[in-house]
Amino acid sequence: MVVMARVPRPERPDLVFEEEDLPYEEEIMRNQFSVKCWLRYIEFKQGAPKPRLNQLYERALKLLPCSYKLWYRYLKARRAQVKHRCVTDPAYEDVNNCHERAFVFMHKMPRLWLDYCQFLMDQGRVTHTRRTFDRALRALPITQHSRIWPLYLRFLRSHPLPETAVRGYRRFLKLSPESAEEYIEYLKSSDRLDEAAQRLATVVNDERFVSKAGKSNYQLWHELCDLISQNPDKVQSLNVDAIIRGGLTRFTDQLGKLWCSLADYYIRSGHFEKARDVYEEAVRTVMTVRDFTQVFDSYAQFEESMIAAKMETSSELGREEEDDVDLELRLARFEQLISRRPLLLNSVLLRQNPHHVHEWHKRVALHQGRPREIINTYTEAVQTVDPFKATGKPHTLWVAFAKFYEDNGQLDDARVILEKATKVNFKQVDDLASVWCQCGELELRHENYDEALKLLRKATALPARRAEYFDGSEPVQNRVYKSLKVWSMLADLEESLGTFQSTKAVYDRILDLRIATPQIVINYAMFLEEHKYFEESFKAYERGISLFKWPNVSDIWSTYLTKFIARYGGRKLERARDLFEQALDGCPPKYAKTLYLLYAQLEEEWGLARHAMAVYDRATRAVEPAQQYDMFNIYIKRAAEIYGVTHTRGIYQKAIEVLSDEHAREMCLRFADMECKLGEIDRARAIYSFCSQICDPRTTGAFWQTWKDFEVRHGNEDTIREMLRIRRSVQATYNTQVNFMASQMLKVSGSATGTVSDLAPGQSGMDDMKLLEQRAEQLAAEAERDQPPRAQSKIFFVRSDASRDELAELAQQANPEEIQLGEEEDEDEMDLEPNEVRLEQQSVPAAVFGSLKED
Repeated sequence: MVVMARVPRPERPDLVFEEEDLPYEEEIMRNQFSVKCWLRYIEFKQGAPKPRLNQLYERALKLLPCSYKLWYRYLKARRAQVKHRCVTDPAYEDVNNCHERAFVFMHKMPRLWLDYCQFLMDQGRVTHTRRTFDRALRALPITQHSRIWPLYLRFLRSHPLPETAVRGYRRFLKLSPESAEEYIEYLKSSDRLDEAAQRLATVVNDERFVSKAGKSNYQLWHELCDLISQNPDKVQSLNVDAIIRGGLTRFTDQLGKLWCSLADYYIRSGHFEKARDVYEEAVRTVMTVRDFTQVFDSYAQFEESMIAAKMETSSELGREEEDDVDLELRLARFEQLISRRPLLLNSVLLRQNPHHVHEWHKRVALHQGRPREIINTYTEAVQTVDPFKATGKPHTLWVAFAKFYEDNGQLDDARVILEKATKVNFKQVDDLASVWCQCGELELRHENYDEALKLLRKATALPARRAEYFDGSEPVQNRVYKSLKVWSMLADLEESLGTFQSTKAVYDRILDLRIATPQIVINYAMFLEEHKYFEESFKAYERGISLFKWPNVSDIWSTYLTKFIARYGGRKLERARDLFEQALDGCPPKYAKTLYLLYAQLEEEWGLARHAMAVYDRATRAVEPAQQYDMFNIYIKRAAEIYGVTHTRGIYQKAIEVLSDEHAREMCLRFADMECKLGEIDRARAIYSFCSQICDPRTTGAFWQTWKDFEVRHGNEDTIREMLRIRRSVQATYNTQVNFMASQMLKVSGSATGTVSDLAPGQSGMDDMKLLEQRAEQLAAEAERDQPPRAQSKIFFVRSDASRDELAELAQQANPEEIQLGEEEDEDEMDLEPNEVRLEQQSVPAAVFGSLKED
């Protein structure tokens, strides 16, 4: 049961409340200016009748007239209340008045304006809606106009009022000029093509315009051309020439097509001379070869068509003298056009880069046979090319210009050109140096030797303000005195034309400036040597060595040491040794071999043999690892020649320790062969045994075959067995490597993806390492079984039960390499062994020989 109660209020005695409203009313009484309290109350009353809900909104807005939330909800509710009524219902006017009251306080709220304008659009009140849009735009700040205009434009397009829409769009473009395409499309749809063409031309000429539809400026311009061409009677206010030329300044990547279009426009209009002027202007202004090709081909086709048309006209109407002259003129014009093509193309390339030196040289070549044109071209080139922007060597233009005058016998003009070139501020010092060298060569070609020397001395003279060679802030004229090119030419001229002292002064000056190269130092020293100034030449070498570091000093040291040894030989041995030690101090391993060999040769020829051996020993440690093997070979050879082969044992041992396995294996074989030749069988066997540790039987079969042959010649059954035992041991060592064993076991198991546990199925608990050991033993046994049968016919042993005849026969088959020792040595050895054993009388059990027992 709902209980109605009336709360007495002096200001509003007509308000009626329900019992459920009392808590909200009390809260309102306590916080009547709280928006949250009013919103809670309104939310609670959503199901109440519309007049009572509107009354509640009005109460709230009376106290809080500036609350956006209350106004927004209230207006939304009022619009919803009349949504399904007829637009002529008086309720619509009440809602409109409510909106108008809201804008007294909420005129800065674009959302309310948009809702109101949409509400008016739904009512179909065109004038009222347009004026409301205008009021909204005046009331809102400019930053919020972008929210109003889309709805405004949609309203303008929805009614067939083109004049109103055009005026609205014009206002909109002042705010958003980038939306001009939308306006142009509207103008096309409303058949106002003249203004559409004007707007489109404005857009095309605006370099800052960016199409919202993603169109390029060329596409927009193309649309403009289509519009003008398809509607000539409706578009009267545009100048076609101005439009296309505007496109030429903007669309530089389509110049050829645009120029052809402009010329075609005049051709179709019957203005042929104007079209020819357009073509000539085009070939002189295009910047790319592609555009030039398009324009030139179109130009040539135009001239051909003009000639063909003239010939047809003359044949139809009969030839007259004036027609013949006109035809000859057109033919001559066409031939000249074809002959001008290379020059026009060269002009295009020079317009692309006017600082391209090579293209200027090509242009001069095109004027071959026309001196005046060549001089004008060279003059234009040297005036146009900026040395700091040049592509190529800009000084070659000056040199070629002077050479042209020289070839035509005008030496004075050539000298003037080169003199001007020496004052040009080139980018590189080398350019100015080349000019000075050309000045000297010009005088040399005409046998003015003194003038050539004078010019080069002038070029190398110290400037008033010195500067470093690479100091870009200084002009090249202040840096050319450090140019090695000029100094080198001056040194050559001084050697040929000057005196010894002047030449020596030039070389000394080069060294003082610290611009010399190793070749300059060597040339200076050779020059002094030719004039018998040997100590001076050695001083030149020393100065050069002080200027450079390794590896640049390598050639200087090699030449210096060679010349010094050739000059003094062993007379100044200590000085030579000091030079070699100085050269080797800090020498990189890459260059050490040559110096060490030269040093050792000095010691062998003029010094001591032990010093030479010490040098070779140092060389084996100082050279690169790739050169150590060759160095050890030289060391062993020289030691054997000087001290004998026995002195090489230590060298062999050191080489085996230092070298890689491959080279160490070869050294071991050579070492063992030497010991074998010396009769030291035990030493050789020990070397083979040592080398076997780095020889995998699977890959080094040659080593094992060599050892086997050695044992066959010099060993017995025990040594053979020991060799085979070592081989099995080494093979087992290589086989027990984890990776190798794993691959072998996987191969045996027949599964490429198997594991160690797959080798013993059903024994998952067995230790994996135990399986590896078992497999290693199995492989070793297989290797032993795979050994080839022993060549018993080549192995001779002394059997204990052999007869004397058999022993005599075996004794005759002596070892050819056995060293015969004297009887005195045998007696000495017998004296050293007090316990003499006579093998002939000792009985040896047959079981000792195993399978070698008598058949």
